[in-house]
Amino acid sequence: MGLFKLKGFPGSGSFPHGIHPPDNKALSVNMAVEVMETPRTVTLPLLQHLGVPCKQIVKSGETVGYGQMVGKGEAFVSASLHAPIAGKVKRNTMVTLPNGRHLDAITIQAEGEQIPPERIWEEVKFTEWLRPMNSFSDYEPMDIVKKIQSSGIVGLGGAAFPTHVKVMPNDTRMIDTLIVNGCECEPYLTCDYRLMVEAPEAIVAGALLSGRAVSAREIVICVEDNKPEAIRRLQDAARQTVAQIVVLKTKYPQGSEKHLVKAVLGLEIPLGGLPADAAVAVSNVQTMATVARSIINDIPMTHRVISVSGRGICNPKNIFVPIGVSLAEVVDFCGGLTPDAARIISGGPMMGFSFSDLSAPVTKGASGLTVLTHEEVRRAEETHCVRCGRCVDACPMNLVPTRLALAARYNNPELAGQYHIRACVECGCCAYVCPAKLNLVQLIRAGKVQLNAWERR
Repeated sequence: MGLFKLKGFPGSGSFPHGIHPPDNKALSVNMAVEVMETPRTVTLPLLQHLGVPCKQIVKSGETVGYGQMVGKGEAFVSASLHAPIAGKVKRNTMVTLPNGRHLDAITIQAEGEQIPPERIWEEVKFTEWLRPMNSFSDYEPMDIVKKIQSSGIVGLGGAAFPTHVKVMPNDTRMIDTLIVNGCECEPYLTCDYRLMVEAPEAIVAGALLSGRAVSAREIVICVEDNKPEAIRRLQDAARQTVAQIVVLKTKYPQGSEKHLVKAVLGLEIPLGGLPADAAVAVSNVQTMATVARSIINDIPMTHRVISVSGRGICNPKNIFVPIGVSLAEVVDFCGGLTPDAARIISGGPMMGFSFSDLSAPVTKGASGLTVLTHEEVRRAEETHCVRCGRCVDACPMNLVPTRLALAARYNNPELAGQYHIRACVECGCCAYVCPAKLNLVQLIRAGKVQLNAWERR
């Protein structure tokens, strides 16, 4: 299977630098998506996206139905929140997410008749989203945008940026290309892969609708060449549509927006810029499936697919879960932790956050859990920097990670800013190749916080 550049795209199918870590996807890649039962309670933080928290519009003691809006995203960069179960609103609580943020949250206790979650998943897998040669021209762009906004859809690849902002028509900044990201380059995680295999029609339909909204001339769905079954299924679904499936070289972090644009189109996104500055919009495959369900079936975002993997979990799985279910229930659904489980990571091992409180809920941007064993954690014990320069060679952003980390360690935000610390995408390439196993990403994250505080003085 050749690279897409043979079809006329200017990119090379890859990008400079980067790494090739073991993908460890065999643990869950062949596990079909399982549907989690309706939980007794869900906890819904009012901020599950980049931007401004949504405003709670239900009161304690109020009864809500499935899909009812419980939090309204009133700001432009915000996202509404909907009940994933029917039940009664309980007293608000504070939750701590795996990334350390403390947030106000709505709690709903299940009551009354529930929509079977299997039916919700079957709606996602529905195969008749598409009609031959249908570009959804009967949908007006602004109607699509408004529906995405009212449905509370955000980027499901991890960043959780409100999707309506990305696809909003803009006369001053036109979008030529919509890139749909199906690379899923993070080790262990396979939720996007399973969705590409099991619900490719929904992904293609959502891409066509989003492309219609933003008036994109090209719609491309990108998959790494280590996922042949997903490529085949998407190609079958996209046949007789304007969407194109393009195959990229397998490398980490191929799924990063800036590197995806470079690989596909050969374009450099300016320092501090966004894909829109290069006339590109980028969205995730699971986001596109959610868009299709929202617009065609008039159903807001209430569930998502996550992966639970690693050698520290008894039964690695891909699961269709309601937003707000506790991570403890998710772990129990997978048979619990193994005796040698040592570290739980929200997301994958490269970009995820280690945490210990399993009472935290699944949020919209949560792609899954990775559980590592004691042996795997011991391999990462920190020593001393040997000035080898491997982190520089690996950095896909052409930064000097050790300089950024040292500036943060010695609390010098001005120096960190001069070294362009905000350009770091926190991909973890530097930490992966570091022979001293320095916690470079954690230091750089701390450095960004220091820089923000220093600038607010």
